[in-house]
Amino acid sequence: MRILVIENELPLAGHITRALARCGHSLCSPLDRGSGSIAGKQHDLVVLDLATLKGRAFVQQVRQLCATSRVLMLSDHREPGQRILLRPPSTGDYLAKPFSMGELVARVEALGRRTLAGLSPRLKVADLCMDVARRAVARAGRTIVLSQREFTLLHVLLSEPGRTFSRTELCERVWSREHLYGSRTVEMFISRLRRKVDAGFTVRLIGTVRASGYVLQDPG
Repeated sequence: MRILVIENELPLAGHITRALARCGHSLCSPLDRGSGSIAGKQHDLVVLDLATLKGRAFVQQVRQLCATSRVLMLSDHREPGQRILLRPPSTGDYLAKPFSMGELVARVEALGRRTLAGLSPRLKVADLCMDVARRAVARAGRTIVLSQREFTLLHVLLSEPGRTFSRTELCERVWSREHLYGSRTVEMFISRLRRKVDAGFTVRLIGTVRASGYVLQDPG
């Protein structure tokens, strides 16, 4: 993937760049410091430290970038207001500092897989189908009515079947503010999804991985 790293801490930016390059990714030019604009126009993914946002013009540039690229936002918990400033539905992810390079690489590659999946407006695992554009969900032909949060949570799970999501990551992905919404909130919404998605079916799709989180299981 072609990846742009926007990170003001130069040592950290260097670590991120080298870690991604070792995995075979192509790193694009960072900020054009002279003009204050974002260099380059074509990026598959952007790694963005939210602390770099300075002024409305820069915020607008990044919003435009989010419209065409996947974005991994690096966030300091001390600045929670910025976490919802640029949230791109289904096209971004958050990673709280401090983090390991292994976790960053894993998130980047997961977003890359979501880029490919995003080309299709429909997601399907077993007999569970989601039409993303119409926000419609059905299982075995039976329509399932979901709230906005339930739909977003199921969309996250459906986008990467077989992957275990921790409660913290689900909070970040669905609610954007994990310090306001705890693990009990995730458990409550998972319980709601199970009643709507799995109730009445022999094969249960939404699973719990002990001490780790939740997964949408693909029986195939």
